[in-house]
Amino acid sequence: MTKISEMPAVGRGFISNLELPTFDNLAWTTPVPPNQRRISIVSTAAVSRRGDKPFSWLAKDYRTFHKHDRDLVMTHVAVEFDRSAWQQDLNVIIPLDRLDEMVTDGEIGSVADMHFSFMGAADPVTMEKSAREVAGQMKQEGVNTVFLIPI
Repeated sequence: MTKISEMPAVGRGFISNLELPTFDNLAWTTPVPPNQRRISIVSTAAVSRRGDKPFSWLAKDYRTFHKHDRDLVMTHVAVEFDRSAWQQDLNVIIPLDRLDEMVTDGEIGSVADMHFSFMGAADPVTMEKSAREVAGQMKQEGVNTVFLIPI
């Protein structure tokens, strides 16, 4: 990643003008013990399964992928983002193998079947509808812990 001050003017201007949301209550839920956690990943890397519709610039929607999917592509393209590490090891941005190891070691309870990716370049305020849909899907699957991976 790069510093905002080192970004091209268009990216620097876009990011610098985003308004950060504020939250009255930072603790949304009471955490469960680690060995009871069912974890789902939410990434902003615009990752999807090969063949799925690519993300567009400022996309407000999301893509899903299964915990066993490993043929994933990234459509988040930016000159300031070095993609070489994740191309060598998916776990750099989607640590599914590491989560599976944590289950095996008894550190967490389970890994959800479904995981979610958004376009990180989009304005989060415009993504509320999609975020609520994802939250509903997670609730149906019994997810009680979200691993947010901003890219």
